[in-house]
Amino acid sequence: MNTFLQIHPLDNVLVALQDLEQGAEITFNGATIPLLQKVPAKHKFLVHSLHAGDAIRMYGVTVGKTLKPLSTGELITTQNIEHDANAFHEKDLAFQWQAPDVQKWRNRTFQGYARPDGQAGTRNYWLVIPLVFCENRNVQVIKTAFEKGLGFAPEEIYNEQVNELVNFYKNNDLEAIRNYAPAPAASRQKRHTLFTNIDGIKFLSHEGGCGGTRQDAEALCALLAGYIHHPNVAGATILSLGCQHAQVSLLQGALAKLNTSFSKPLLVFEQQRSKSEYDMLSEAIKQTFLALIDANKLERTPQPLSKLTIGLECGGSDGFSGISANPAVGHTSDLLVALGGKSILSEFPELCGVEQELINRCENSEIAGKFIHLMRNYERAAKQVGSGFDMNPSPGNIRDGLITDAIKSAGAAKKGGSSPITAVLDYTEYATQPGLNLLCTPGNDVESTSAEVGAGANIVLFTTGLGTPTGNPIAPVLKLATNTRLATRMPDIIDIDTGGIISGQQSIAEVGEDILEWIIRTASGEVYTKAEQLNQDDFIPWKRGVSL
Repeated sequence: MNTFLQIHPLDNVLVALQDLEQGAEITFNGATIPLLQKVPAKHKFLVHSLHAGDAIRMYGVTVGKTLKPLSTGELITTQNIEHDANAFHEKDLAFQWQAPDVQKWRNRTFQGYARPDGQAGTRNYWLVIPLVFCENRNVQVIKTAFEKGLGFAPEEIYNEQVNELVNFYKNNDLEAIRNYAPAPAASRQKRHTLFTNIDGIKFLSHEGGCGGTRQDAEALCALLAGYIHHPNVAGATILSLGCQHAQVSLLQGALAKLNTSFSKPLLVFEQQRSKSEYDMLSEAIKQTFLALIDANKLERTPQPLSKLTIGLECGGSDGFSGISANPAVGHTSDLLVALGGKSILSEFPELCGVEQELINRCENSEIAGKFIHLMRNYERAAKQVGSGFDMNPSPGNIRDGLITDAIKSAGAAKKGGSSPITAVLDYTEYATQPGLNLLCTPGNDVESTSAEVGAGANIVLFTTGLGTPTGNPIAPVLKLATNTRLATRMPDIIDIDTGGIISGQQSIAEVGEDILEWIIRTASGEVYTKAEQLNQDDFIPWKRGVSL
């Protein structure tokens, strides 16, 4: 195994692939580099000395600048460099793409749910949605009733543990409590339910719908419309209080924009027009049950891979993300694009510094112009409240080698592969154009994943170097570890180990092809992701304020 890596020939730093001790001598390009400090795995050290104000380069782009003179072999840290990034401008280069060979997948299909509007689902869910936070309690009542009644409720393994501890306490056995060790959790797969063709009922509780701006309500309704229109959804039950900003008419208008011939069942119940809460909830439960009977009639059938839309997401990133999991996912994206499918790359604060590369990959100047407009508006809004993209890296990111936003961004952008950008979407816009789509979202994992699914992603690829449990209510989220140590330590949340790239046992292309096979099995219902098994149903709408 190599002990270090130069990612791009223009880079003036090397990445440690394992812990390197102070005083060790690294041979690179015929020169000897003495390490001036211990360099932990995932961190970077200088190829040659630099003056104060010089650029730090990784992935072939500027990712920071020095705060003081630095020596050959010196570890770069938040104390000696700061965020810096290349400027960007209008599209100025034609883009040529060499698509990967996808011949062996040309006739492959997945077993999906064909929708009347031409989309194909990887799951078949019913949604229950409150239009305002006032209805969250009522949604919880319906959730408890249906999940227990239909067998969708999470396994009560922790309830059993508490019951055992209670029994110890009743027997005055404090020593047994102190020494208590629960049995190992068994692998959890999809449970048998009454409706065998329905994967579950999902509940999109949130804290919006009223009290904010009218624009917040409009954005919320547009996002919810994306979920209802989504191919993984058979229909929806809507609970409205009645007086809130997020009116039923706003939701219906947003649905009409997505599909003028929208025909899915939409069951609407308004509390302020009901005789009582009991009457409303009883009627909602009855009508929803009847709708489930119809939804259960739909069965999986062979669907072309071009009907897949994958979200490209990362969270809890580390210094290996940009050299293992992210480029592997990027190759998978290229394969799917070459097969006529769609992929969605979001998290605009984590595209800082690579804007020009993305601009030049846009199919035309109009698409590029929209990207420039959204990026500049977003950054301007952040600066107006005393923030900025440079504040995006989390303490965990920094601790594991991503010490500037530009370093993090240059690696994060690798999830988008190398294909042309065929569309740029503002938040809550829906992906309809085959190819790579850029979607304006925050870098926040859940806000971004929620938006990608709202834009039509029927599978999400989520890379992590530190371990993040993020899931989604309606789209399977495949979790990819950037390193084998993480995959071994957190097998209950990790689906795929890409650490073979770091060890040199696998190539980026090989792992990217393996990921595509995982997608096909997951989309067909043969595999249920760890997030699905754990009922990790994360959903957070973006209020369009500053969130990095």
